[in-house]
Amino acid sequence: MNLDQNKQNAIAFYKMAYEGNPVQAVALYVGEDYIQHNPMVGDGPQAFIAYFERMQKEFPVKTIEFVRTIAEGDLVALHTHQVWPDEDEYVTMDFFRFSEDGKIVEHWDSIQQIPKTALNANKMY
Repeated sequence: MNLDQNKQNAIAFYKMAYEGNPVQAVALYVGEDYIQHNPMVGDGPQAFIAYFERMQKEFPVKTIEFVRTIAEGDLVALHTHQVWPDEDEYVTMDFFRFSEDGKIVEHWDSIQQIPKTALNANKMY
């Protein structure tokens, strides 16, 4: 496993899909099988594409910052800060499992909305 390449591919995949081109993201980075653990998205590449195409239509203006990337074994973890319309902010942690041939074959995530106020001055990302 090439950990650095997997990290670069996970970022490129997520950024490409998030910014509105999930078809190309899947073509370049996803294996034949794709297991999805986010309950809002179906299994398989086509369900992933449909979800991100819908997100692009409904929310064309949004940003993503990749704050941290960690790789170990066949896993890559991404820690992101996302800003959606109306300054709606989220912190996400996404985990991708890679196949031996360097393709993404499984995904887990955790998404938390960033509250407008906090009891400390520390960022969530």
